[in-house]
Amino acid sequence: MFIAINIIFLISFLGFAYVNLNDNDSWIWVPIYVAAAVCCGLSPFVVIPPVIYLVLIAVYMIYAVTLFFAKDGVRDWIVKYNKPSIVESMQATKPYIEKTREFFGLLIISAALLFNYLAI
Repeated sequence: MFIAINIIFLISFLGFAYVNLNDNDSWIWVPIYVAAAVCCGLSPFVVIPPVIYLVLIAVYMIYAVTLFFAKDGVRDWIVKYNKPSIVESMQATKPYIEKTREFFGLLIISAALLFNYLAI
């Protein structure tokens, strides 16, 4: 089960990294997703030092908090814009969609890394 879950994480995070290749901020998002993919891909076979998980989780959660409170961030998506769908196409007039998607992506990555950290 542990291996199957990590294979799903690995494939998902590599897919997310691929989708982010054409973004303006791909320089930050591709490494974020690839780092998570590498950790998930290796964790069933190699003992990854726990500090790596903790550092990545801390960095991702700090970034998530930043996105939550940013102008047109998640808080604005909830309060100011009344939580419109985040699965619609991205538009320059709706930057809160992108920031909200990024926020939830960071939460998913952090949960996957925490799963592997707790499995050590």
